[in-house]
Amino acid sequence: MGAAVDEIDLALLAALQADATQAYADLGKRVGLSAGSAHERVRKLRERGVIRRTTIDVDPAAVNCGVLAFVMLQANAWMGNPPTRDALAAIPEIQEAHIIAGSASLLVKVRTSTPEQLQAVLRQAFDIDGVTGTETIVVLETFFERPLNVTDPNLAG
Repeated sequence: MGAAVDEIDLALLAALQADATQAYADLGKRVGLSAGSAHERVRKLRERGVIRRTTIDVDPAAVNCGVLAFVMLQANAWMGNPPTRDALAAIPEIQEAHIIAGSASLLVKVRTSTPEQLQAVLRQAFDIDGVTGTETIVVLETFFERPLNVTDPNLAG
């Protein structure tokens, strides 16, 4: 990533997190810039990798993915390598994968439609070279999820 973000960049990021579909004219008004200046700043944030992607937030239950689980994968070897990453990425139900410190090597976030489908994902995880065990936490209810808080002025560099 290039240069640090400033307070205007943080304001742009917060506004885009609230509504990424707004026009550059509206975005510029919210942060005190012209539409062209807002567009240029957003373009530069994308180029520098600060904005990694633009997406929508879909209700998982509405698309039959209501089972949420976090799975810790134990291993007998270092798992932070491309073959492990690629094997995890090949399982579409795995939404996130993180190398972690502690008793497990990896933490993955899994969404499925049924517990049986979750079990099938766990079987696939066991097939990954080096995986020796799993510990699964099934979510019963989500109180909230939130995006990264970019409104903190201490984040400006």
